[in-house]
Amino acid sequence: MISGPFNPPESCGDCPIRHRAICSACDPDELAVLETLKSYKTYAAGDTIVWAEETLTHLGSVVSGVASLNRTLDDGRCQVVGLLLPSDFIGRPDRASVAHDVVAATDVTLCRFEKPVFEDLIRRSPALLRRLLTKTCDDLDAARDWMLLLGRKTAREKVAGFLSMLVQRAVQQNGHPAKDGVTLSIPLLRKDLANYIGLTVETTSRQFTQLKQDGVIDLTSQKDIHIPDLAALFREAKELGGD
Repeated sequence: MISGPFNPPESCGDCPIRHRAICSACDPDELAVLETLKSYKTYAAGDTIVWAEETLTHLGSVVSGVASLNRTLDDGRCQVVGLLLPSDFIGRPDRASVAHDVVAATDVTLCRFEKPVFEDLIRRSPALLRRLLTKTCDDLDAARDWMLLLGRKTAREKVAGFLSMLVQRAVQQNGHPAKDGVTLSIPLLRKDLANYIGLTVETTSRQFTQLKQDGVIDLTSQKDIHIPDLAALFREAKELGGD
């Protein structure tokens, strides 16, 4: 995943999410139109990008960083219900608002479009509409997978499942992993991660320690994790044919 300071690309063709974001479906003429309409905005870690039920003025894609989708309960408790990673889209055309608070978990840069202008472009571009539908269906599949993780998997499988999700997105972004594995930067504080995967902080920390002791991961810092053998991680997460 992209981390650290981010310099917006001069053109859409140089964008790091060009071939994975919603604009990947655009033909050259549509891309030229988007080029004239886009703007970038950066949020510091902890900033609220958009509040639930707030009227949206812009739609857009995460170019760098990670945002969390949060739901606040009536008693004030906050639950992290999802993550937005580079190429994920914020907002829905023809919907005035979003259902969750969107909060920058790290520094986040968005590629944004004014909502009415983007909605008009979608109505004129079947390819762009299909791409948006595909990403929406992918989001639904991911939510169903997360329901399985929260409801049926063990604590160890939950932690491994979270890491495997980050690995798969990193591979999508950067291509084939290096022969010596993948290094990840965990985008959430430990308490927020525990909240997200439905565990206590103590249990989450214990599972990280056990995975390290078993050689599945290497904790290079509080946030950085090296995974030397991806197949071993996927087995721990009960993915790719695991039991």
